[in-house]
Amino acid sequence: MKKDIHPKYVETKVTCACGNTFTVRSNKEELHLEVCNKCHPFFTGQNAVARKTGAVDKFNKKYGLDK
Repeated sequence: MKKDIHPKYVETKVTCACGNTFTVRSNKEELHLEVCNKCHPFFTGQNAVARKTGAVDKFNKKYGLDK
């Protein structure tokens, strides 16, 4: 690698909007996030009810094609 052309790789403090903090390594010293694994609905299991039928099922039901 060429010298003096790459950014410095430092330990980074990450802060989420929910208040969760953790450290990673990046080229920035501090990052602010809106969602993290502690507050994102996919990881918490509190996500909204998913649609039970897909587009094809909905089409078939609308036109009476389901058997």
